[in-house]
Amino acid sequence: MDREPGDAAGESVPGHENNKDSRLLWMGSSDCLISVGFSQMREREVKLWDVRQFSRAMLTVALDTSPGAAIPLYDADTGLLVLAGKGENLLYCFEAAPAQPALTQVTQCRTEGSTRGLAAVPRLALDVMACEVLRILQLTDTALVPVSYLVPRKSIQDFHEDLFPDCAGMLPAASAQAWWAGDSQQVGRVSLHPARRPTETFTSPVIACTQLQAANTGNTGPTDADRSEGSGYSSPSSLASPGSAATSLSASTGPSSGFASSPSQKSLQCILGPSSRFRHAQGRVLHRDTHLTNLRGLSLTTPGECDGFCANHQRVALPLLSAGGQIAVLELSKPGRLPDTAVPTIQNGAAVADLSWDPFDPRRLAVAGEDAKIRLWRIPEGGLRETLQEPEAVLRGHTEKIYSIRFHPVASDLLVSSSYDMTVRIWELSAGREALCLQGHTDQIFSLSWSPDGKKLATVSKDGRLRLYEPRRSPKPEQEGPGPEGGRGARLVWVCGGDYLLVSGFDSRSERRILLYRAQALPDGPLSVLGFDVAPSTLLPFYDEDTGVVFLTGKGDTRVFLYEVTPEPPYFLECNSFTSNEPHKGFVFLPKTACEVREVEFARALRLGQSTLEPVAFHVPRVKKEYFQDDIYPPTRVWWEPALSGSTWLAGKDGQQRRASMRPADMTPVSEAPKEAPARKFIPASVYLEEKSDEQKKEELLNAMVARLGNRDDPLPQDSFEGVDEDEWD
Repeated sequence: MDREPGDAAGESVPGHENNKDSRLLWMGSSDCLISVGFSQMREREVKLWDVRQFSRAMLTVALDTSPGAAIPLYDADTGLLVLAGKGENLLYCFEAAPAQPALTQVTQCRTEGSTRGLAAVPRLALDVMACEVLRILQLTDTALVPVSYLVPRKSIQDFHEDLFPDCAGMLPAASAQAWWAGDSQQVGRVSLHPARRPTETFTSPVIACTQLQAANTGNTGPTDADRSEGSGYSSPSSLASPGSAATSLSASTGPSSGFASSPSQKSLQCILGPSSRFRHAQGRVLHRDTHLTNLRGLSLTTPGECDGFCANHQRVALPLLSAGGQIAVLELSKPGRLPDTAVPTIQNGAAVADLSWDPFDPRRLAVAGEDAKIRLWRIPEGGLRETLQEPEAVLRGHTEKIYSIRFHPVASDLLVSSSYDMTVRIWELSAGREALCLQGHTDQIFSLSWSPDGKKLATVSKDGRLRLYEPRRSPKPEQEGPGPEGGRGARLVWVCGGDYLLVSGFDSRSERRILLYRAQALPDGPLSVLGFDVAPSTLLPFYDEDTGVVFLTGKGDTRVFLYEVTPEPPYFLECNSFTSNEPHKGFVFLPKTACEVREVEFARALRLGQSTLEPVAFHVPRVKKEYFQDDIYPPTRVWWEPALSGSTWLAGKDGQQRRASMRPADMTPVSEAPKEAPARKFIPASVYLEEKSDEQKKEELLNAMVARLGNRDDPLPQDSFEGVDEDEWD
């Protein structure tokens, strides 16, 4: 309320000294009020009032100096007061005791999103068997977030009556006419015990009469369906807490904290479900000595279908803002500050749409231009020393601007491209010709991806469809299925050994999300959908096939999400995310062989900033780092060796790349490490049996003190002094 509190007679009394917004609410059925406002020093404060003594507040508690108005929510049954400021991400929880009076802070928690509104869930909707005493719904810019407050108890199998007294029911105490006539009956109280929940429901007579008139029937009372659908009140069973909203202290991650942690690890596992073995993965930016700095003139307007830049284990290619589609090629083996003068570049001749390194030839770079041509460039051994102006080859065939290009993962000299002309073309580079042309798209092609074995090709387009091709069999899609709803962009990648497709995109409300499909059942739709946030850039997925971890981030983001993808529910297991200090313009991962095995590093990426290129290492904390962690490093695919040539693949043959171990010769696998004897956790009983009595301890203590003072039988020093004769005293 935007007024100061007054008594029943309308008497004006001093409230908050500042004229900014204030709120007022009753403390249940007592004669006390709570007001939230600002002091003369612009501090937010909470006051407790007694309507029988309205001349001054019973208690005043200062909160902070935040400018936002605080929203108060009070639960009379528990005495808990929750305060949250609009536009802030901090929730205060107090226990109010008007009889003393006292306002004691119980906890405060920080949420991920800023508060736009706040509401309390009715007590009949609480999960009483989980000791949930209060649940708040926080409205943020993009979501409605439940925040639960739980009291830890050893047993969650029993109903704790001390936590859940009877609460107000859902049946009105009197009709409107009776209240106007002076009836002051209170709403009857009901038990929260699951076995003693009331089943009666209330239907407003006005709503019931309206429904009867609309139906034009002669029934004298509403049916059960009318009660459930037309009533403004719901039965307690319909208010049962959904599983996704019943976040406990143990299941909540920081923002949804309450009183204490879960009392039992078993109950924690039941709440959280399965967890990833990479849940504690950590990402860190490597030392500055490994950075490339003073990058100038970078192009930050590459198309959404492009990753922004590309890298292999030797060098990185960065599009520049200069006219003519210039590309800087930098050697990763030569980190440091670049000179202020211009560096040698590739003169592509047309604006860069996408670029990619050949996985089997680290010196060959394919560049797709907006002039519908693909140019192949060969980098001299040791890096660029002068500007390149003539490409090794030029591929012509598309009639419109090219979206993206991808090299074949298994066969050499094969490249696939997609274009605005709605076609997907496969090129045989050794012959410099177009080998296959795939049809069937009706709108812009957002992304394409080869399957791990190189047999199939998947695409996602703006028309909201996923398509799966077997290029050597038919130019038409083998399967089609529903893709992301939003038309702002999408990416896809093969996961779980090529049996599933992971697609990142947007929903109809522009919220970023990822979807998991079974590759053999695209028409059935996604198996699982996971929502993220609202942001303009598409999430770019990178999948590590050795660990099953997918990394997700977008251009302009500061956060990289990590999830382990499994073929069984719940499909996505969340891991620790990586956060940088400033937004990145691109985030590209290096081959597996770039990882430092001795540091248990399982992925390495390059982060492109405003003027720097920084390596980021993702590792798993392990105690025995002196051993090779063979559970983290299975035999990896030898990606730098083709299994067959492009012409052989086009002829219908398939190949499989060999795998190799990443174990250094001087490291022993952790699975073969000697077993250590378990440390004794309990003191043996013999120690207790040999404990001495109090008398024995006193005797030992006295003996030790005497020993330090000396032997009691030794003569005192004055006993050795010589005296004088009696006559000498005269």
